[in-house]
Amino acid sequence: MEVLPLRKDVPVEQTWDLKDLLENDAEFEPALAKLVEDAINFERTYQGTITDAQKVIDVLTAYEALYESIIPIGSYASLNNQADHTDNAAQMRAAKYGTAVGKISSTFSFVRSELLALDESILEEAATLSPNYKVYLVELLKQKPHQLHPEVEKALAAFSSTFDAPYETYNTAKLVDMHFGEFEANGEKHPLSFVLYENDWEFDADTKVRHAAFQAFSNKLRDYQHTTAKIYNTHIQQEKTMADLRGFDSVIDYLLFDQDVDRTLYNRQIDLITKELAPHMRRYAKLIQQANGIEKMTFADLKIALDPDFDPKLTMAEAKEYVEKALDVMGEDYKEMIEKAFNERWIDYAPNKGKSTGAFCSSPYGSHPYILMSWNERMNEVFTLIHELGHAGHFVNAHAHQSYFNSRPSLYFIEAPSTMNEMLLANYLLTHNDDLRFKRWVISNIVSKTYYHNFVTHLLEAAYQRKVYELVDAGEAVNATVLNQLKRSVLEDFWGDTVDITEGAELTWMRQPHYYMGLYPYTYSAGLTISTQVSKRILNEGKTAVDEWLAVLQAGGTKSPVELAQMAGVDVTTDQPLRDTIAYIGHLIDELERLTTEMVAIKG
Repeated sequence: MEVLPLRKDVPVEQTWDLKDLLENDAEFEPALAKLVEDAINFERTYQGTITDAQKVIDVLTAYEALYESIIPIGSYASLNNQADHTDNAAQMRAAKYGTAVGKISSTFSFVRSELLALDESILEEAATLSPNYKVYLVELLKQKPHQLHPEVEKALAAFSSTFDAPYETYNTAKLVDMHFGEFEANGEKHPLSFVLYENDWEFDADTKVRHAAFQAFSNKLRDYQHTTAKIYNTHIQQEKTMADLRGFDSVIDYLLFDQDVDRTLYNRQIDLITKELAPHMRRYAKLIQQANGIEKMTFADLKIALDPDFDPKLTMAEAKEYVEKALDVMGEDYKEMIEKAFNERWIDYAPNKGKSTGAFCSSPYGSHPYILMSWNERMNEVFTLIHELGHAGHFVNAHAHQSYFNSRPSLYFIEAPSTMNEMLLANYLLTHNDDLRFKRWVISNIVSKTYYHNFVTHLLEAAYQRKVYELVDAGEAVNATVLNQLKRSVLEDFWGDTVDITEGAELTWMRQPHYYMGLYPYTYSAGLTISTQVSKRILNEGKTAVDEWLAVLQAGGTKSPVELAQMAGVDVTTDQPLRDTIAYIGHLIDELERLTTEMVAIKG
């Protein structure tokens, strides 16, 4: 395996085209300066003028237009930086944008303060006069009990980029300063980095290589554990301070408030899955152990394939074909969007030094989505690709039907459209190939890629995160020792004596940027619970279920996550969808056991 190339050396066709945001780097500075000037003029024009319903509409119209003008510039700065954190110019652009946003946010802060100072009847009249702003105004009124003095809000807004500093510092440490060098296995030296470990070595079929990579990777993480813990503690203490300032009893309640979700939905995901999914996943771990002839199952072995000798390799062109066939059921408009994503370079898939780990889809309003991933030519990465295209399909639909303020749904719902696409890929693969080995490979990918990732990796992050916030709510701080203990206890509780939680596994908390994004990790399992149920409907009902699902995507943020799920025929206020999904995972593992037994018998 080769060392990752520099960004300048990767083929341009494997990178995204950011010209739809800004034509080139030279446009950035003048555009940013104009933004700050427009924001100051906006404040001069509207501050102190919001006295009646028509003025409310006037200010919100100008406010929304200004936000839309910020988006391409911020996206350009961010996406360039995410593609290569070692690029000095990109780093500086992102930093300048952060500073400017602090100024802009400060000038904007009067809008919320003045709107909330009005009599509610004026806001209700404005919502009637301009239904487009109804959702925004209803959400704003919910925040009234937590709104602070206008000058305090202005000061807090000015510090917005400072509040983002822990996340930016974490990324810099992880992607710029951590140099993993090489590790040795079977007498050979191999290159190591965050991307190489999480994309390749973690899945390597050779146990000696895999374990040596895990040890070398963990050793480097350990060198940075105290700094990373300090950064993280700063972040969560900031969140706690904001929760206290705004009058929330708990940092968890504060973080759930914007998701329009109560503790019941949050706790149910963590408690039910931790308790009821664990027995199924322990069976799966034993199956991996037996199939790979592993003497002692360890944490470093959990991501390997059930059938390592059957690992289809494919090009991006072949992946595109699978994606198109799997999503054909979604109709012509969706198909056209997928075609554009590949042909117009929405996808940045070349692995390169300094690139952000994992995968994401950024969907700037007024433009098209941008997908980042590092393609490793493994068939299982098609699940990652189609997942991110699910986010793209969601926001292409939402943006086409909703204004900016109405376009983004609750974080609780955000992973439903992405995981839906994974389910559609699985359905397609299972119904278009009767070969026993391929069938087992597909089911094992549904378990290891779709459900393990969303119902185990992210869910155990959520269980750990809840423990961290409980400590913070009790007035405690955290350091590396505390975080290591918490992570280890969560892993040991889930895996029991089936998996040895080897030294280094406790450092997994250092790998995930989601901890800097509020209560994000648990939403993956929430989204997948919804999409599992809806994908069954699509399989059974076809066009009717697809049309209802497209209507949900087009609704954007105009409904609560509970209402969006109800539109798709799923009631997330009860345990049933989650229990059904856990039972479905159990059924998949039953199938894997059955197919394995059948294949062994055929081999005889």
